[in-house]
Amino acid sequence: MANTESAGLTADAPPVRYRVSGMDCAKDAAQIERAAQSAGVAPGDVKVSAATHIMTLNAPEARLPDIEKAVAVTGYGFDRIDGDEDIPPNPAHQDPAYRRALWIVVILNVGYGVLEMIGGFISGSQAVKADALDFIGDGAITFLGLLAIGWSLAWRARSALIQGIFLGLLGLGVLGTTIVRVFEQTTPDAGLMGLLGMIALVVNAISVLPLLRFRKGDANMRAVWLFSRNDAIGNAAVVVAAGLVAWLGSAWPDLIVAFGIAGLFLHSSWAIIRDARADLKAAA
Repeated sequence: MANTESAGLTADAPPVRYRVSGMDCAKDAAQIERAAQSAGVAPGDVKVSAATHIMTLNAPEARLPDIEKAVAVTGYGFDRIDGDEDIPPNPAHQDPAYRRALWIVVILNVGYGVLEMIGGFISGSQAVKADALDFIGDGAITFLGLLAIGWSLAWRARSALIQGIFLGLLGLGVLGTTIVRVFEQTTPDAGLMGLLGMIALVVNAISVLPLLRFRKGDANMRAVWLFSRNDAIGNAAVVVAAGLVAWLGSAWPDLIVAFGIAGLFLHSSWAIIRDARADLKAAA
């Protein structure tokens, strides 16, 4: 009975919008949506647009404090937009110094991604190759996002659609090559695997440094730390897999990590394409 009443309140309540600061891509949007759902919001009642950085909630006013508390744990900034109020600008996107810092992050991600890919072929590690594609993919998506700053909603949505397709192709490529390696197993060089994973952790830390000056004033720095933490999980998984490969003398730990990274690619791709199509529909 309580669920029925709650559903009725949600249906009658007008949508509530929040301007999200600090997010960069659909992976971040999906994280925020999951946080809202953990507070009891139905999947269809929360949407975070990767193109506009707006979270839209269909929830009764009485439940908003609990939902706001749940999404605040993600570390992003949330500013409620009242009624027909115009969406406030994102000062960080208008700051040339902030954009220069993001360019540095793009160069570090793409540059190390290429080096790590070479190391992945030398070591024979699928996990290292997948992690390298993660670096390259993050750098490419950030680059495309930088180019799209100031574009109209429709063009930002088209940009996001390209990002989603790109990530999907990366995920399918990693998945396909890893499946092939299951039937043609060769034990990778555990020492080189571990070394590349440790260097990746250092590169993630260095990527944060250009953005340190923006720690005060908005939620961007909190978000950057979250991005680094999430990327570090993949790097740490490569290091752990290297230890297991050395201990067990088996290629399976390497392959399992590669499958996991491929799954992250495909999940992010689905989220980006879903949001891009919704934004294209809204723009039309």
